[in-house]
Amino acid sequence: MHIEDLKEIVQGLNNLKKDFEKKLSANKEWMTLKEGAAYAGVSYNTLMKFRLMGLKVAEIDGVKRISKTEIDNFLIENSF
Repeated sequence: MHIEDLKEIVQGLNNLKKDFEKKLSANKEWMTLKEGAAYAGVSYNTLMKFRLMGLKVAEIDGVKRISKTEIDNFLIENSF
């Protein structure tokens, strides 16, 4: 087996991991901010901009979580 073959296998596994994480996020109501960004299909930095625009995030004892419903409503309200 060549190094290029191993690189291709590793890339494939990384893609599977990302797909799996997206599916897990889609099935739960409350997510981390990183999971919320992936769910919304935006970068973490863009999600932080959305917060400045009014996207609500729950914070309890320093732990931040975002609701799938809140993301959906925010995107609908800010769509053209």
